[in-house]
Amino acid sequence: MTAATRRTDLVLLAVAVVWGSSYLTAKTATEATSVLLVLFLRYALSAVVCAVAVAAALRTSGPLTRDELTRGSLLGVTQAAVLVLETYGVAHTSAANAGLIISLTLVLTPLLDRAGRRGGLPVRFYLATGLCVGGVALLVSGTGLRAPGAGDLLMLAAAVVRAGHVVLVGRLTAGRALRPLHLTAVQTVVGAVLFLPPAAAGLPLLARTEAVTWAQLLYLALFCGLFAFLAQTWAVQRTSPTRASLLLGTEPVWALAVGVGFGDDRLTALSALGAALIVAGTYWGQAVERARRAARPVAPLPGPPVPGPRSDRALDGSLP
Repeated sequence: MTAATRRTDLVLLAVAVVWGSSYLTAKTATEATSVLLVLFLRYALSAVVCAVAVAAALRTSGPLTRDELTRGSLLGVTQAAVLVLETYGVAHTSAANAGLIISLTLVLTPLLDRAGRRGGLPVRFYLATGLCVGGVALLVSGTGLRAPGAGDLLMLAAAVVRAGHVVLVGRLTAGRALRPLHLTAVQTVVGAVLFLPPAAAGLPLLARTEAVTWAQLLYLALFCGLFAFLAQTWAVQRTSPTRASLLLGTEPVWALAVGVGFGDDRLTALSALGAALIVAGTYWGQAVERARRAARPVAPLPGPPVPGPRSDRALDGSLP
């Protein structure tokens, strides 16, 4: 393994670790302030950085195009819907559960992408999906079989909506020269505008917000969002899609490790088995879908060819 390969692998692994840690960070931040205020500040901080970056690039890349503005605005709305479900979900479940359940996006996206199209997925893919569903049931069962909690259900809804968002990105960006940074800037501004009215009442509380909470918000906006997107974009240009997807696919494992190691999450035998089934099912489904695309090309998913959990963040530059 060359030094360049090791460096690229480390960057991709760092992205997976950062994304995996975002669940516990978001959960802790929502315990110190409101969910809507956390969402607004994440978007607002990212929007400021994006605006500065776009302004600095104006001389070389030019201003926003009409396509970037209109499509970025629509994607900003759908991405905001994902984050509402995610953030409320992680506030009412464990960080480990949130990170594992949201990884179902990987198997849901191909299902939605092929809805209504000729040529379905192999039976093996549906078996992998079933394995994931069984894993979720065990994961949320704790010490015994029970109905999933409100947070778990919100994370399931977030996985479905996120998969739809990824498919929408593909439909809106296919065959168009849309710059990721500019598209990201539009989405962050749209998100900040959407969350400002409901979060406005809580803005005076920022004067009493502790430094730890501010650090968490900055981490979510700048590291889990902008850094991760830019780092992945850089790395996927220097490695194979398969290698990148394997490294990025460790995200739920890191979410579990961070939740158990640094949070209050507890791992029972049943939940550990469920976590293992989810990770195995997503990797299996990913491999089946990738082989299907290689054997019979279909309309590609948007952006860099990097399938994997939460891969839409590489596709549209949106927040995690």
